[in-house]
Amino acid sequence: MKEKKVSEKRYKLGACLPVFGSCADRYCLSGYGRGAKTLEGMLDMAAKCPGLDGVELVGNWHINDKNISKMPKELTDRGLEASMLTADLWTQEKWAKGSLAAPDAKTRTMALEECKKVISWAEAMGNVAVDLWFGQDGYDYPLQADYESSWTWLVDGIKLSAEYKPTVPVCIEYKLKEPRTHIFINSAAKTLLLIDAVNMENVGALLDTGHAMAAGENPAEAAALLQGNGRKRLFYVHVNDNYGFWDDDMIVGSIRIVELLEFLYWLRRLDYTGWLTLDVFPYREDGLAAAQESFNWISDLLNVLDQASQEEIERVIKASDGVESVRLARRLLVGGK
Repeated sequence: MKEKKVSEKRYKLGACLPVFGSCADRYCLSGYGRGAKTLEGMLDMAAKCPGLDGVELVGNWHINDKNISKMPKELTDRGLEASMLTADLWTQEKWAKGSLAAPDAKTRTMALEECKKVISWAEAMGNVAVDLWFGQDGYDYPLQADYESSWTWLVDGIKLSAEYKPTVPVCIEYKLKEPRTHIFINSAAKTLLLIDAVNMENVGALLDTGHAMAAGENPAEAAALLQGNGRKRLFYVHVNDNYGFWDDDMIVGSIRIVELLEFLYWLRRLDYTGWLTLDVFPYREDGLAAAQESFNWISDLLNVLDQASQEEIERVIKASDGVESVRLARRLLVGGK
């Protein structure tokens, strides 16, 4: 192993603003009372988080036509920037049967206008990236969806959104399920197919590590698929943790440490230099503490990779020997022979 050194900061560290809010679930709609109750309170709490560079804001929740002119100053006064704006295409009744892929043409038109609205806000804030997550675009039952038409509607809607403001990066976020039992864009591979079909330079992928794991994927492999072999379509990353069967949005490093280590290694190898943003829901925990512990895991594992022999890691990967791989992970994480 190489001599210990401090990891240089390769990534901007962000957090979805609800990390600092009073996170609600479907059993306790008011939240469990550990976070801030107002937008200003969440921003104030975020500003106290060491190492945090920016926050991700959801359209209509945190940013709107009334506060868009003031939001840049609200952030800069707290030493923060906007890491991303997300179009709310999932929390309102009108999206019950989908947004850009809804079977109703009027609903698709409303969804496109919602996307354009958030994209225009993103342009006004300095061409911040926009997240399009199609949580309601899918189905629950057999014989409920027109798979061919839905794909066409998604491609057309994303293309029109991306063409509206070509300087704004548009990120497609995938997830296996929830709120629908089947979401159309549910894997890294299908996301890449969609990006290729749209064929716009400003359209790429948002990889959420928890979504990947809940879909049975390895986040490192998903990153390589999206970013490797010259594709460079990994625009943005959400980090969190889970047990593999649900999107639990747990503290980073709490469950899948070795996979997180491998993921960070591959981000470096793939020359990803964008945001690492927490999509963590600390329902019963202190949000500020949960964010800091997540960043501690990321920083410490990056330091581990700094201290490691890159040649040794590459040798073990090329050898494709499971015992050697496990031994390497143990030595990197806890030392020893």
